[in-house]
Amino acid sequence: MARLALLVASTATALLFFLVSSSCCLAATSSNPSAVVLAVQKDDATGQYVAGGFRQRTPQAPVTAVLDLGGATLWVDCDPGQYASSSYARVPCASKPCRLARTSACATSCVGAPSPGCLNDTCGGFPENTVTRLRTSGNLITDVLSLPTTFRPAPGPLATAPAFLFACGATFLTKGLASGAAGMASLSRARFALPTQLADTFRFPRKFAHCLPPASGAGFVLFGDAPYAFQPGVEISKSSLIYTPLLVDNVSTAGVSGKGDKSTEYFIGVTAIKVNGRAVPRLNATLLAIDGKTGVGGTKLSTVAPYTVLETSIHQAVTDAFAAETAMIPRVPSVPPFRLCYDGSKVGSTRVGPAVPTVELVMQSEAASWVVFGANSMVATKGGALCLAVVDGGKAPRTSVVVGGHMMEDNLLEFDLQGLRLGFSSSLLFRQTTCNNFRLG
Repeated sequence: MARLALLVASTATALLFFLVSSSCCLAATSSNPSAVVLAVQKDDATGQYVAGGFRQRTPQAPVTAVLDLGGATLWVDCDPGQYASSSYARVPCASKPCRLARTSACATSCVGAPSPGCLNDTCGGFPENTVTRLRTSGNLITDVLSLPTTFRPAPGPLATAPAFLFACGATFLTKGLASGAAGMASLSRARFALPTQLADTFRFPRKFAHCLPPASGAGFVLFGDAPYAFQPGVEISKSSLIYTPLLVDNVSTAGVSGKGDKSTEYFIGVTAIKVNGRAVPRLNATLLAIDGKTGVGGTKLSTVAPYTVLETSIHQAVTDAFAAETAMIPRVPSVPPFRLCYDGSKVGSTRVGPAVPTVELVMQSEAASWVVFGANSMVATKGGALCLAVVDGGKAPRTSVVVGGHMMEDNLLEFDLQGLRLGFSSSLLFRQTTCNNFRLG
């Protein structure tokens, strides 16, 4: 709790979110910015990425939330004593925003004094803790939101929307989240997730970029269009990013969904995996494709999975291939949940992390490979062990490969929702910079 409080005080950047969609709510109160930004820090205890300090409510107050590339909306704890504001408003059951939210839930029998969590004729949502997979029902309401348009050395000026749509969660739903987090911030493709609401409100492109920090560092989520500028004097040009299509799973992966709903998470078309430049043998490539009828398989990106999760046979093939390429490095006993571990004192270091073979996620072509270096493929564990940071996800997971947060750290990822493509930089360490050095404005 103290660590997150320090983050809020030291970065003073606006955590989240949500703004008002052009279909439901009022426009921004000031001239439209070209981009807005959130500060991000990694919580050591949980491995979650927490955006802190966005301003919400009247009077405005900083809020912290766990970032989620899935989910349907921003949700925050609205239990009695947890949410106080004079500017919130219900989303009526028969309204267009309620229909766009694709929910048939409607609150009609709340007894007691009106409050964010107790309103009649109010559209209902289903806020979900995607870490614990717990969910509940809750009102959809709107309220004031402010977040900064510049970042480092000081935040602000703030861009303000007088109403943004979000879901009311409950205190029990925050269990399992980083200490101090009041909810979760959705970055998904959903209609009322952060990227679309911000784009609709401020009329900038429907895209965002994130740069997840390792422990003790700082990162960001940038919405809209702005240069990717890092100190000292490093700019990542759009043309230098490698792009691959964002795929759509035709079967929803949400905890609550309707018939015909598609997944709003981010899938990419991995076709092969290499270790040290060599294709992993005995890899069941059919598992890398999404089954069009069942939605099973494929590769998705997740900020709530701390490490990359692989279906059992893929995990076996990748760890066997990695072990063969590192036979000269002394092994040590496995450190759960990792299978393949080494004596860290016997592993050299490079600019891009431990000196180990690369792992490549090959997509539509050899030129569209996401090359993963030691900083993102290895993790230091107890007793000085250095382990390959992949986890066995079982024999029949919903998704065959889940690229977790550790593999994305200090990599710039651009999510273009209009062009349905993902741009990625590979490790910023090669350019002698990190997410911590980002500067907007």
